[in-house]
Amino acid sequence: MSDAKEKSSALSVEEQGIDTIAESDRHGSPKDLFWPWFAANISVLAMSYGAWALGFGISFWQATLAAILGIVVSFLLVGIVSIAGKRANAPTMVITRATFGVEGAKVPSVLSWIATLGWEISLTTTAVLALASTFQRLGWGTGAAPKIISTIIVVGLVVVAGIFGYDLIMKAQQAITVISGVVTIGFLVLGWSHIDFAAVGASQSGSVPSVLGAFLFVMTGFGLGWVNVAADYSRYLPRKSSNAGIVFWSTFGASLAPVLLVIYGGLLAVSNQKLSEAVGNDPIGAMASILPTWYLVPFTLVAVLGLMSGAIMDNYSNGLALLSFGIKLPRVAAAGLTAALTVLGVVYVTFFSDTFIGPFQGFLITLGVPMAVWTGLFIADVLLRNKDYNTEDLYTADGRYGAWNVKSLVILVVGTLIGWGLVVNTSASWLEWQGYFLGLFGGKEGAWASANLGVIVALVIGFVGALLFQRGDIAAQEAQE
Repeated sequence: MSDAKEKSSALSVEEQGIDTIAESDRHGSPKDLFWPWFAANISVLAMSYGAWALGFGISFWQATLAAILGIVVSFLLVGIVSIAGKRANAPTMVITRATFGVEGAKVPSVLSWIATLGWEISLTTTAVLALASTFQRLGWGTGAAPKIISTIIVVGLVVVAGIFGYDLIMKAQQAITVISGVVTIGFLVLGWSHIDFAAVGASQSGSVPSVLGAFLFVMTGFGLGWVNVAADYSRYLPRKSSNAGIVFWSTFGASLAPVLLVIYGGLLAVSNQKLSEAVGNDPIGAMASILPTWYLVPFTLVAVLGLMSGAIMDNYSNGLALLSFGIKLPRVAAAGLTAALTVLGVVYVTFFSDTFIGPFQGFLITLGVPMAVWTGLFIADVLLRNKDYNTEDLYTADGRYGAWNVKSLVILVVGTLIGWGLVVNTSASWLEWQGYFLGLFGGKEGAWASANLGVIVALVIGFVGALLFQRGDIAAQEAQE
């Protein structure tokens, strides 16, 4: 595709909905996946995970190990799911019809819609708070005014990108990657003097369950939050694209920045207890507090761009998930509806919620359990298949995938119920009913309570359940001409 054609395509509204990408519209190569995944995850918010991981009562080195493993392993799952996009040239929640049936797939589609909407609200809220904090430090307003103006700016830009669609998003992510990378390096240099290496070495080690809890929290906060949309950005690739290339460029692009940023955030947090505590309410504003005033504008730019990059991808995929559920709307209208709900969520978290991290952690853990079961099912489906998906049958209940796959739905329900029984949400009072199986491991106050075992158990149940009960279904599907 020529540069002129690419520019024209990027500036036109995408008409493609959830239908299969035509052969003539498939383009690019696996290395193109580096840009959207790097841009969406270079967010300065990643540094906050360094402080949050330390909140599990572990040392800096334990937090670093847990964070690196959580990031890479979770984004490896994103890379595997991305293979399905190339093999079906359809969005993730359409492809999952092969596992759940055309009608049954509406269940994970609803979960995906809620999850991506929650992530969009979380990222957009953080961007709004970052922009508002900078306005206040620069003396450009106080009270509610900076937050209102920031909401209008951030949500407006997210909506514009969501309306234009895939090509504009892919082009914008390249620009965001370059800008964010340069400014982030500046932040790392300016913040280096605030690191107390004596405090780093003196940090006390925590228990194995606490390290596991940090690992699962990071895993849920990074890759597991993207798995359900991964195929949306590989669906335009030609069918001949390398599977290994898709997995590598997705995993590498998504993991590179978070690994560096989480380590750096941990160094800052362990050096400054006040900073570590402030991260819970306003992650980006807390990090910006250590910067000289003259660097606030470029820092805010990179912070907002990184967060918006993720919010834009969530807005786009959220619309696709809504359409895959069967809602009869143009893709643009679906993106607009998502944006309207995002505004409501941002207003609530920004003006009425006492803390940011409480609702955020509660959301991640609660939705993370059923999405972990779905991830295990989907990963097993991708690995078990020897052929590409039949794209026509993904859109008809009379095809080889059928209307309902009861076995998959049972695995999803069982995995979710068991998973919820092994997690605890002390930071969100409305989720205190969870953890009903933790009595087997010392109770909700025991050493294993913070480990969030339910997430990894749910993932394993989905994966093993598919291997045991779906293998025959997949073989039968592929045997049909």
